[in-house]
Amino acid sequence: MNNSPFNTFTQLHQAAAPLVLPNAWDAASALLCQNTGALAVGTSSAAVAWSLGYADGGALPVEEHLHAIARIARVTSLPLTVDIEDGYSQNPEEIAELACKMVKLGVVGINIEEGRGIPEPLSEKIHAIRKALNGRPLFINARTDVYLNALASGDKAINMCIERLELYKSAGADSGFVPGLAAVEEARSLAAGINLPLNIMLLPGMAPVSEFFAAGIKRFSTGPALFQSVYGHLNESLKQLTPVKSNTDLFSKALDYSTLNSAFIKEAYREAI
Repeated sequence: MNNSPFNTFTQLHQAAAPLVLPNAWDAASALLCQNTGALAVGTSSAAVAWSLGYADGGALPVEEHLHAIARIARVTSLPLTVDIEDGYSQNPEEIAELACKMVKLGVVGINIEEGRGIPEPLSEKIHAIRKALNGRPLFINARTDVYLNALASGDKAINMCIERLELYKSAGADSGFVPGLAAVEEARSLAAGINLPLNIMLLPGMAPVSEFFAAGIKRFSTGPALFQSVYGHLNESLKQLTPVKSNTDLFSKALDYSTLNSAFIKEAYREAI
């Protein structure tokens, strides 16, 4: 049990180095995260939704989400944590059922968010998840959108985050996610105000991860940035085809076929044994 993926993932939040968590969206991106040295892998709800043809923000059907996570879990041996938005429901029991299905797929953690609303509904959802799990381990990362949705600023924002995260901690959350927080000193004040591992999302122009880690932030997520980067490259590559001027740029940053295909062959072999 000490070497279980859940325990490994939990320990990464208390390690002497920051947990930089890449956010994948399908089996291929998750496997690349693993093969390039990631210690754990998460998903981005936006990236998963886009990859399946849906907008972010609750439009992704739950069953399609579960199928996508099953494919990711099949190819990676890393601890896997899944972004489930607000649980795709306002019914705590339905969300608890979804969390239990994720655990059955091998998921060790979830992100669950409050959105623009008051914090009490998320507290109820977390409590229902813990009750339904009945002691089975799941690392719950509770997201507050105080900064992301500009609900407050300065000391008021810090205090609002602390109040909300304390409520979620009491309900059973293991860590707090504060996307939109981008100032080191505010991160320091927040980390000093609550005894809970904190997660922020990497944003353009932010100070280095090392400075935020020194300020008390433990976990750093990429959010949809990797998806945006990959598809931005795809967009530029497609422009090279209309009209085709040169084949050189098309292949300049591509992974070779054998590297990609052999990775999945190895995973299929590992699953078979």
